[in-house]
Amino acid sequence: MTIESLAEHFGVTPQTIRRDVNALCRANQLRRSHGGVERISAGINLPYDTRRLARPEAKRKIGTLVASLIPNRASLMFSIGTTPELVAAALSDHDDLTVVTNNLNVAMALSGNASNRIFLPGGMVRLPDRDFLGHDVEEMFSGYRADFGIYGVAGIEPDGVLVDFDQSEAMAREAIRTSCRKSILVADRTKFCRPAPAQRGRLGDVDLLVLDGPPEGELATLIESEGVEVLYPEAKAPLARY
Repeated sequence: MTIESLAEHFGVTPQTIRRDVNALCRANQLRRSHGGVERISAGINLPYDTRRLARPEAKRKIGTLVASLIPNRASLMFSIGTTPELVAAALSDHDDLTVVTNNLNVAMALSGNASNRIFLPGGMVRLPDRDFLGHDVEEMFSGYRADFGIYGVAGIEPDGVLVDFDQSEAMAREAIRTSCRKSILVADRTKFCRPAPAQRGRLGDVDLLVLDGPPEGELATLIESEGVEVLYPEAKAPLARY
């Protein structure tokens, strides 16, 4: 869109729009194009610290809900992503957890409790995301068996296919799913129909989908057709630990 059309739409001056555009470009949410601005390509993810600022309350709700399902002394696998990090933060009062993860943010969130055991892969840290990817990560997840696998996803396609921004991310996610007794996909509802280029797995493979609120419209229809158990904070069903 052009600066002028944005200014007209919001009823402000072009100078105000330019200041906002500059801030959004610095945050990698927009980029300049000839004569205006455009959204970042669907094939490129936003930086980790920028994603941390997106829908934090929704992610905290998911984190609190998932933590309420996890008993002390459980073994868990965590994927990369900001929502799994907030699940880990919500587990800070749990004891004797065994954690296998390629997400340094998760490891740090759970490292304050000396009763926990945390396993990380070797190799080079991917910055600025602070995580590990690659064959060693998949081998690590495949070498353990955990009670719970907690992972996020870049997007959920309308046909139920799960997508990420990189095949190594998608393969690590699948390695978690196949190496745990109960797989938990954590996703706020904006992930539905969010595009990303790398596909692997589908919603029907997941044991439990935890959302930030009740599914509606096409998302609700998809969940029903895939036969996935779903939980969200406003659900009337009583929550018991698994």
